[in-house]
Amino acid sequence: MSSIRQFGMGIALLALIIFFQFSTGGNVLTSTNVQNLIIGNSYILILAIGMVLVIIAGHIDLSVGSVAAVTGIIVAIAIRDWGIPWWLGVLLGLGVGAVIGAWQGFWVAFVGIPGFITTLAGMMIFRGLNQWIGQSNTVPVPKGLQDLGAGYLPEWGPNTGINNSTLLLGILAAVWVVYSELRRRRGAIRLGMTPPSTTTAVTRVVISLAVIGYATYLFGSGRYGTSFPIPGVVLLVLVIVYHFVASRTIQGRHVYAVGGNRAAAALSGVNIRRTNFLVMMNMSILAALAGMIFVGRATASGPFDGTGWELDAIAAVFIGGAAVSGGVGTVLGSVIGGLVMAVLNNGLQLNGVDSDKTQVIKGIVLLVAVAFDVYSKVQGKPSIIGLIFPSRKDRGTGAVEGADTPQAEVPVADGATAAKG
Repeated sequence: MSSIRQFGMGIALLALIIFFQFSTGGNVLTSTNVQNLIIGNSYILILAIGMVLVIIAGHIDLSVGSVAAVTGIIVAIAIRDWGIPWWLGVLLGLGVGAVIGAWQGFWVAFVGIPGFITTLAGMMIFRGLNQWIGQSNTVPVPKGLQDLGAGYLPEWGPNTGINNSTLLLGILAAVWVVYSELRRRRGAIRLGMTPPSTTTAVTRVVISLAVIGYATYLFGSGRYGTSFPIPGVVLLVLVIVYHFVASRTIQGRHVYAVGGNRAAAALSGVNIRRTNFLVMMNMSILAALAGMIFVGRATASGPFDGTGWELDAIAAVFIGGAAVSGGVGTVLGSVIGGLVMAVLNNGLQLNGVDSDKTQVIKGIVLLVAVAFDVYSKVQGKPSIIGLIFPSRKDRGTGAVEGADTPQAEVPVADGATAAKG
């Protein structure tokens, strides 16, 4: 396989960064810009994490922007009028998201209304509730919530030249990369597979450590008082947790099974109703979190928050390699897809491209990215995203998780698989 196929969207993201770094005269890879890039797009990336699971399960959620908006106004009013601390307001917001998700999950899982229709209704209901509850006014939020949406990791300890919290985060990331590579090699040997060559493994680790080191310097060496953004930390935690859930747990395998072949999943003992219910509920909880992070960044909740967010989240998921038919997609791929759109939008803005032309370019990029991946699958070639994130089971066998190959096995539960039709 060529290196482009090996690294797919990762190379596309790197190419965009390099292109805009030169075209903007070096304004992309600056501490201020990358910090703002994470702060300004973290809520969309959080939505993409939930949306990919919804799409893998064979559904779509059009209500996420409205759910985020109504959660934001409820939390803002509760903090202002009830005098509760900001952290209790966050817990209240997550509870609101859970209730909304249970409502929508009920209609999808137990009544049988398609997710598209259920969430289309939800988009109108919760958009109306947002403006009704808030009387179409903006409601400010306290500093604690503002820090959640746009704050930075604190400074502490000796003067090392960069923010020590960011430095610690970078060290932990570097240790994780080395540990993961060693664990991957040990796992391959234990299963009787041939591990990657030492040269390949060392090269991969060195490149990863170089990227982590540069990112640590970039985020930690900005103007005083700035560092790696707190919403970025929230995003990193969610990526780690949801990647593990999707790829290493039975419930995650059930989501793939339901989206890949519903009938086979049912015959294999998968509780389809429960899976669909949890997927929709999880999406609304993440939408509520995204809404609170945005409100914190904006310092107030407003009547037009969340407009169009669902489209950005869906675009990130499909650019990240998810299939419209369900059963295919990864959390990491969706986040990379979201970062591609974020860097594209940021670079065009720095180049002074008008917003109308930016929308045209983003639409073309979305269409071309998905068309190229679909073309690869139609030609019998592995999905690009599938090559980036192969499953542990498939490493060394040539099989690819996330590739729409005929009769690919969809994991259902321990010791059981269902052929994808």
